[in-house]
Parts: sequence; C-alpha cells; structure tokens
Amino acid sequence: MESQAISTQLTDYAAIFGQFIVAAGFVITAIYFAQKLGPKRGGKIKMSSFECGLDSIGNARLPFSVKYFLVAILFVLFDVEVIFFYPWAVNFRELGESGFVKMLVFMAPLLLGYFYIIKKGALKWE
Repeated sequence: MESQAISTQLTDYAAIFGQFIVAAGFVITAIYFAQKLGPKRGGKIKMSSFECGLDSIGNARLPFSVKYFLVAILFVLFDVEVIFFYPWAVNFRELGESGFVKMLVFMAPLLLGYFYIIKKGALKWE
C-alpha cells in the first residue's frame, strides 16, 4: 500500500521532472551552439569597458561614501514597509476601528524613524 502511494507521487511529479530536463537541455544546447557558431571577433574597442556612453577613467576600486549606502538602505526599508499599506487600504472598511488602530501602531515607529533620520541629516546629500 505504501509503495503504491510512493509510485503514484513519483508519476505525479514525472511531468515536472521532464519539463525541468527539457528546459535544462535547451539552455545547455543553446549556450553550446552560441559558443561554437557565434562570431569570435575581438579587438581593442570590443574588449574595452563601456558604461553609459562614457569612457572609463581612473580606478574602479574607489570607495563610495557611506551616505550612498545609508540612503540605499533607508530606501529599501521604507519601500518595503509601504508594501504593507496596500492590503490595509483595500480592506480598510472591513477592518474597522481595530484595523485603524493597529495600522497607527504600525506607522508610529516608522514615522519616528523617518523624523529621526531627517533630524540627523541622513537624507542630505553633500
């Protein structure tokens, strides 16, 4: 009985495994033929780095300002928190007063943090 259940499960997943094998085979085949049949022309211009239409000048290992990373982290933090507002706004009437109070409790630390980073000047770019 138990072996029959296992074999049934394996046949249920056979299509998924087959699709995975076909997809992996297609990718490997496409990469192989692109490597073998594609053009192999190199040169100074083709091998040079290119970014935004400007020539690269100087060392690429120069350190960034910590403010850059701070702004990036703050953006991610507040951007992810805003995602939680959408379901609340959709179900606003159904949640009633308790949902409103819970959202205020959720927003209070966010607003405190936002005012804190403004006071510290973390968003001022020099």
